[in-house]
Amino acid sequence: MDLQLKGKRVLVTGSSAGLGEAIARLLAAEGAEVIVHGRHEQRAATVRDSINKGGGKASYVLGDLSFDAGADEVAAAALAGGPVAILVNNAGAYQPKPWLQVSVADWQNSYNVNVLAYVRMIHRLLPGMKKLGWGRMIQIGSSGGIEPFALQPDYLAATAARHNLTVSLARELKGTGITSNTVAPGPMLVENTRNMLLGMAGQFGWGNDWADIERNAVEQFVHNDVGRFGKPEEVAAVVAFLTSPSADYITGALLRVDGGHTRSV
Repeated sequence: MDLQLKGKRVLVTGSSAGLGEAIARLLAAEGAEVIVHGRHEQRAATVRDSINKGGGKASYVLGDLSFDAGADEVAAAALAGGPVAILVNNAGAYQPKPWLQVSVADWQNSYNVNVLAYVRMIHRLLPGMKKLGWGRMIQIGSSGGIEPFALQPDYLAATAARHNLTVSLARELKGTGITSNTVAPGPMLVENTRNMLLGMAGQFGWGNDWADIERNAVEQFVHNDVGRFGKPEEVAAVVAFLTSPSADYITGALLRVDGGHTRSV
């Protein structure tokens, strides 16, 4: 399928590694001009260079989205090359703490990093999209925002807020040609998740071998109908579809990519 992304400029936040990197790479392969975002120059530059060497078109911007000045820097650098038609809000952070170890300060920081950072970029890029008369606002959510568990309650609550703001934004964008949607992955096997599982293995008796750790983690902690962790490329494929004109009639939606992890309609 031709996703008709050639010439469209896309900013993917948090795309110097993990899920964001997979999204950036796929959109570039589909012809979009991708702006890689991160906080560490070497990592962002490495992704940019790899995309360009592979025949895609990419640049990078740096900045911390957890405060206004950092978001200003990222937006200004992204818009310097022309209007941005697609924003994929992916950057975020979490730590697997149980309830009573999550302080009020942790809750405040989590909301800032995982919700307000998204809002900052929407505020800065939406005016330009309205001038284009077409655009995409895509938030990366989580199955945990739909069906929360005990660990990391601050992050899960923040993720649920992402889902909610997406629908509110879709109502705001009525008639503009811009859509707003959430893609909610289940547990993904990215570097952060792998490191988290390795740290939890001893506590839950998952063994020492990685194959045993992954299998036991799926069975005991993140059960799903497919029987494995998701791949970043599988989420990227859904994001890519939502960016295309073929998805013009989809807005205010939450698309789960979780292997059947979420037990609800």
